[in-house]
Amino acid sequence: MRRIYEAAAYQTPTACWWRETAPPVDYSRLEGDHVTEVAVIGGGFTGLNAALALAEAGVGVTVLDAEHPGWGASGRNGGFCCLGGSKLGGAAVERRHGTDERSLWHAAERAAVAHVRDLLDRHAIAADTHSAGETCLAHTPRAFTAMRASVPQVERDHGVTPDVFGREKLAEQGLAGQFHGGMTTPIGFALDPGKYHAGLRDAVQAAGTAVFCRSPALTLAPKGGRWRVTTPSGTLTANTVILATNGYSSEDVPGWLRARYLPVQSSIIVTRPITESEQARQGWTSDQMCYDSRLLLHYFRLMPDGRFLFGMRGGLRATRRSEAALARKIRADFHQLFPHWQEIDITHEWSGLVCLMRGLTPFAGAVPEMPGVYAALGYHGNGVAMGSYLGARLADTVLGRHFRGPVPRFVSQPPGRFPLGSARRALLAPAYAAATMFDR
Repeated sequence: MRRIYEAAAYQTPTACWWRETAPPVDYSRLEGDHVTEVAVIGGGFTGLNAALALAEAGVGVTVLDAEHPGWGASGRNGGFCCLGGSKLGGAAVERRHGTDERSLWHAAERAAVAHVRDLLDRHAIAADTHSAGETCLAHTPRAFTAMRASVPQVERDHGVTPDVFGREKLAEQGLAGQFHGGMTTPIGFALDPGKYHAGLRDAVQAAGTAVFCRSPALTLAPKGGRWRVTTPSGTLTANTVILATNGYSSEDVPGWLRARYLPVQSSIIVTRPITESEQARQGWTSDQMCYDSRLLLHYFRLMPDGRFLFGMRGGLRATRRSEAALARKIRADFHQLFPHWQEIDITHEWSGLVCLMRGLTPFAGAVPEMPGVYAALGYHGNGVAMGSYLGARLADTVLGRHFRGPVPRFVSQPPGRFPLGSARRALLAPAYAAATMFDR
């Protein structure tokens, strides 16, 4: 497996809060030679949603994970089930793909949130859900002006009227801080991604799917009209293969993936439970999931047990020096935004890889010139909802049936390659510098 970050980026996190709320399950490794109808490589939200939809349709499925299901981004994210999945705004989608495709994309965003809610309800998954939609907080007066001006477009795009409130209303919303107002869009909710994944994993196994861990796909090659996946201790031959590895993909399994995805580090800290009096001192008592209006945004929420989660983009390298600098940076940003919590202990800290695509939209479709191989990846930091949804919709494609929900055509268009090949993360440095200037 060839990957583009240092080895530390692919290590198991030692202080991730979700590993305590939903401890990972250590399944057996793939040993010997096996045959299945569909092989799913990757046991995160995308892979498990595809596997569940296929198994419920009566298809034999086997899931392979390089470590254990949920080891990657599905077990490291901030738990925001919300609109998103693309780095293109609605207007940019329309310019590039047309009005109808824009409408379908926004419908898919809403359907993705509803899809996760339906899974939680249908499988009785207790995932500590909370938050009535998602709130964006303006970090400058200019950002708040743009926020107010965006209301008619949000109404057209999503059929809901967001609640916009000025700086003077922040305290009564329980969102007091160094912001200039906010806007709550009443679509989406927060959850414990570890518990969601664990419930999804259990549903997949109950549907008859075989799951193997510590079984990384080392090669994928044609074999007698089918595909053979080779792992360190076995092989899996399948009629169909689904690649669901997102930011944890490799450059050579298959070679088609080379440079078609760009992993980006994201970092999260979680505090000890903050008491009601400590919450009141800061003026932050709401359980809304929030993010600020920066391009290099911060995202944060008060969780049901009183712990506070705070996240931001990560560094450009996964070295000890870079990680130490990032640890200082995320604490400085947290304390700047929430100065009354400077003495609150931070008990957990981890990082993970989100996945960008060159076209800034996700991909879910057939891999060119590899009949029977499909892939879904590139959710741009919003994979809880969109990764789950496109996994299920990719299963529709494999089954040859109409999509059971809206999917724009551009999602199935094969993504282009980034320039610079294996050195492409160097593209992030000027992008981050420009965003930092714009965010001032």
